[in-house]
Amino acid sequence: MPAGWPGHLPETWLKQSKDSIASTLGHPRRRGEAITTEARISALEHDDDATRTAAADILLTAFANPERYSLARIEEQLRPAPPPFYRHFFIARLGDEVVGVGGIKAADWASDTHILYLSAVAEHARGQGIARSLIATRIAWAMENFSHGRLLVSTARPRRFTRLGFRLMGKQEAGGRRLMLLEF
Repeated sequence: MPAGWPGHLPETWLKQSKDSIASTLGHPRRRGEAITTEARISALEHDDDATRTAAADILLTAFANPERYSLARIEEQLRPAPPPFYRHFFIARLGDEVVGVGGIKAADWASDTHILYLSAVAEHARGQGIARSLIATRIAWAMENFSHGRLLVSTARPRRFTRLGFRLMGKQEAGGRRLMLLEF
């Protein structure tokens, strides 16, 4: 197991990441009779406006709540922010097509706390492990860049995060979502 990784993470997840955040994550797998393809995950470059626009379109479609997630708000969030209150995004591609996006940012209200947020996969690319790869990439990035801390996520899919070592916080749901924590 790589140094600095908690021992309670599932072995299947550990095999996928840590070598490089820009490497191809996931692996071909059968879903029914179709074989899915690998997604390539990379950091969103600060000067890549075309990719930023594609990522904004995916998020806008996935969240479909213009009052809370307006195009202007999404575009602002997709711009990098300097430390200590950094904001960083990763992009999933199938071939040259942007099919997923996931962000991580520093919490401005708690030290050593990082938030996984604004994550989505294009509808036609779902079910191929892309969301899981985006999550694994962001966790690996946090662990590579910070010696310790905690990751928070608000999710409607708590089992997905429990498998990665997150634990539920509190007993209440808020809008069908649960707050989860991973300490490293």
